[in-house]
This record gives sequence, structure tokens and C-alpha cells, in this order.
Amino acid sequence: MGHFQMRYPLVPTLIAGRIALPLGAETPPAPNLLAQGGAAPGGARDFAMAQDLYALGLANKDALTVLTAARLAASVTLQTGTEIRLERKGGSTADVGAEAEAGSGPADANVMLATAREFAQDDDLLLSLIEDAEVEGARGRVGGAIQRMSRLPGGLTDVWEVPFYGSAQSEVAVIGDGDSNLDVQIADANGNTICVDVSASDKMMCDFVPAENGYFYVTVQNKGDEKNSYYLLTN
Repeated sequence: MGHFQMRYPLVPTLIAGRIALPLGAETPPAPNLLAQGGAAPGGARDFAMAQDLYALGLANKDALTVLTAARLAASVTLQTGTEIRLERKGGSTADVGAEAEAGSGPADANVMLATAREFAQDDDLLLSLIEDAEVEGARGRVGGAIQRMSRLPGGLTDVWEVPFYGSAQSEVAVIGDGDSNLDVQIADANGNTICVDVSASDKMMCDFVPAENGYFYVTVQNKGDEKNSYYLLTN
């Protein structure tokens, strides 16, 4: 993502979606936002779309849908973001940035391909397509995303600090493992809410264009009792 010059204190204090203003301040700063979405999908959105397709394929036991999800997931190169910082409220950050435990975390392309093979059973055509996808592997990668993993215990909150450049399409995806509900809020450095999701899901996608270089804060709350191993993805 390149060297980022601007620095804000991690985790601003939010009150009703905005930072607490000094006494005498007349109006809060405008949101650091030019537009909401609309550009061609990047790596974060592609990987999030792959998860949605995979969930649909699982629900219908449809090998072709799962295979499509696997191809889309395999097209995204995931790299660890060193410029993304985090504070955990109420607990240790020992589980932050670690690899997913076996059987936990969002499905990757390999898991999806294995599921597609299971659903294909004795369908020779589908099995041939799956084998082609397995051989192709990373050769078809055309997009990229920056990822961090967090294993967030129930009832705790992560707050990520993410830098984005002004006038550039920005993507943020939170993709959980399905074990609990995750509520997500994205705010700029002045506490203005850019996106929010308080649905019963543990997945959220937001794209926007900042007006200027700045840090944005992604707050992820685990509303359930079980630990949720989720990905934070950005472009």
C-alpha cells in the first residue's frame, strides 16, 4: 500500500457515531468521503463474493456453484497487511494475525474445491472441471487483497486502524466463520460513520472513495457466545 505519512491516534472515542468534540466546537468535521462504491470489484469484494457463492452452493448442495466460488476465491492473492493496526477491547490480542485453526475461519479455495468434489459425486464432467481448477491453482490470479485474521472471543470487540488514499476506490470486507454474529462499523478519523452492519450475519462488505488520505477505523463486535475466526480484507 506504500508509505503512509498521516497518523491518527488509534481508536477514537465514538459517541453516537462521532468523536466527542471539544467544548465550544460548532460543527463536527465533514466525513472523509467522496462517493460510496460504484467502481469495478477489487480483490476484497471478489473474495467476499466467493464466500456468498460458496454459502449458496452449500445450501443447495450444488457442485457447480461451489466450483465457481472456488475459482473466484483462487483468483485473489491474499497478503498480510503490516500497516493495519488493532486494539482489542476487553481481552488479549494473542489470537490476532494468526493462521486459522484447522476447520475454522472462512473457506479458502482448497476447501471449496474439496466440497465441490464431494457434491459432484460420480458426475464425470463436473469432476473434470474440478480437476482443471485444481491444476490451474494460483495461475489464474488477477486480483489482490490485504488480509488480517482475528479469532475474536464472544462478547469482545476488535478495532482496526486502516490507511486509505484519497480519491482511490477503497474496499473493506469482514468475513466470519459462521459461529456467531459480528456487528461491524467503519468510521473515518473524525468518527463519521461510513458503513454499518448490525444484521444477524457475520459478513459485511463496504466500498467507498475517501476525499483525502486518512485512517479509517473498523469496529468488529462479536455479539455471540462462541469465538469467531474472521478475516478483515482490504484492497
